[in-house]
Amino acid sequence: MDTELARTFLTVVAEGNFISAADKLHVSQSTVSTRIHTLEDQLGCVLFVRNKAGTTLTPAGRQFQKHATALVRTVERARHDIGVPKGFSGTLNIGGRIGLWEEFLLHWLPLMQTSNPNISIRADSALESELMQGLIEGRTDIGVMYTPQSRPGLKVEQLFEERLVMVSTDPNSAPEPQPGYVYVDWGPEFYTRHSAFFPNFTGPSLTANIGWLGLQHVMSNGGSGYFPLRIVRPQIEAKRLHIVNGAPEFSMPAYVVYPIEHDEAIIGSALMSMHHVADSIARANKSLPRANEKKIAAVKRRR
Repeated sequence: MDTELARTFLTVVAEGNFISAADKLHVSQSTVSTRIHTLEDQLGCVLFVRNKAGTTLTPAGRQFQKHATALVRTVERARHDIGVPKGFSGTLNIGGRIGLWEEFLLHWLPLMQTSNPNISIRADSALESELMQGLIEGRTDIGVMYTPQSRPGLKVEQLFEERLVMVSTDPNSAPEPQPGYVYVDWGPEFYTRHSAFFPNFTGPSLTANIGWLGLQHVMSNGGSGYFPLRIVRPQIEAKRLHIVNGAPEFSMPAYVVYPIEHDEAIIGSALMSMHHVADSIARANKSLPRANEKKIAAVKRRR
């Protein structure tokens, strides 16, 4: 079977419809449709139910998903093994959200290199959809993200609870969005909770989907926004940023995703050192008291 057909099938599964899959693969929608029809002809069954809402897998499609994933991963693993650089015994491809590279994966990376000097590491930054696609196809060995998806053959583990705190360049900032507030898109759950705490907030002048971008803007131009405590702690200690007194905090778990069947010597070692760094972050986060627990609990009850 042509692995391109299996890869197209998995992309449709991940994206939920043919149009988004075509955009992801940089081909036309008719090309995606032709590939899926060819695959269905080869297998002698219908893989998707198509409707206005998108596509859903048939029972046969759900069965084939496991085999398609295994097929694509086998090919990618062969490329990994063949492409090991001279002087190394193996490779590790890791992808993560850019915000999780800051003050987490960048601390993990030298630990991994020290404990596994014979492993060549490729580090990538991407959003959740791309990270999940890489894991499904076998191009990525480990993905670190905020909103993983459940997929056959992949295991999801929580690493730590991110503490999102409102910080401002103004030490006397009011505990709500002010002019210069940057809204960072930390995902749908953050949006829901943010809206519950700030029902009168009409919208920011700047929205960013990358925390690093929003933080650099605030540091350069003044303002406020929600950022992970572990990232802004150095700026708080240097008094360049200030935690906004009375503003609510939000928690957001960070996860690691990896294949259930994996090389324990490489991925097992990577996970062990990753949890070690995560534990240190959890301890550091606990060192700063949560000043707004009663207010947070009250909003949770209203929800």
